Amino acid sequence: MKSNVKTFPFDRFSKTLPKLMSGSLEVRLAKSEEDIRAAQKLRYEVFYEECGAKPDPTIERLKLDVSPIDDYCDVLLVIDHAHNKIVGTYRFMLREAAAEYGDYYTASEFEISKIIAFPGQIMELGRSCVEKSYRTKPTIQLLWRGIGSYVQLFQVSLLFGCGSFPGTDPESYKQALSYLYHFHLAPPELRAKALPAFYQEMNLMPADQVDRKEAMRQLPPLIKGYLRVGGYVGEGVSVDHEFNCLDVCIIVKRETVTERYSQRYTPLDEGF
Repeated sequence: MKSNVKTFPFDRFSKTLPKLMSGSLEVRLAKSEEDIRAAQKLRYEVFYEECGAKPDPTIERLKLDVSPIDDYCDVLLVIDHAHNKIVGTYRFMLREAAAEYGDYYTASEFEISKIIAFPGQIMELGRSCVEKSYRTKPTIQLLWRGIGSYVQLFQVSLLFGCGSFPGTDPESYKQALSYLYHFHLAPPELRAKALPAFYQEMNLMPADQVDRKEAMRQLPPLIKGYLRVGGYVGEGVSVDHEFNCLDVCIIVKRETVTERYSQRYTPLDEGF
């Protein structure tokens, strides 16, 4: 029987990143259970109240996006000190923590054995959200700077996770999904695949019929960000009815991140 005692060799509240700020905004790791609860509250407001995810009775009662996996993850926060509140968050899971927990969240939607087999440190990114009024360039830049600092701290070689489209109809995003399939599909040795229970085809039109301008319009900002740093996608779309979204598996190798992007979004002596 699995022990409830976590034995992986780090305390999630002991890690710190370099001080990263933009105006009144700061990005840092959660330092306490209070920070975790604030992030879970923001996730509830975005995923359930705004985007229409379906809460289970516990989540609905608490008005928090709680998950057992949170106990095994580091949580990145964007804090607006002018209003003393958390306005953005990301969840990170390293290989050791996933081994202790028993799996990655992404594995509930995609077959990721090729990703897990990748040598070196790997990191799952998830539960990314930003309060609606803060979905601006400074906030997104700070999130990426936080990711870059964390990747540097733990010498992460490969990042992966789910990137989401609102709603559950692939036809609504046929330009974007076809664009991802034809121009950003992961190489075979890293290619995750949506599980059969959730699988929908993403190759919805020939490459020569893809309107790139329309495809970019349909792509969510988060997925665009991954593509800018050389990200790939896995094969197939996973339909997530619980969260009212379509997910693609995002895979980013550290060395694909361009020098231009590192200089723009992270301190010059740090990067992915």
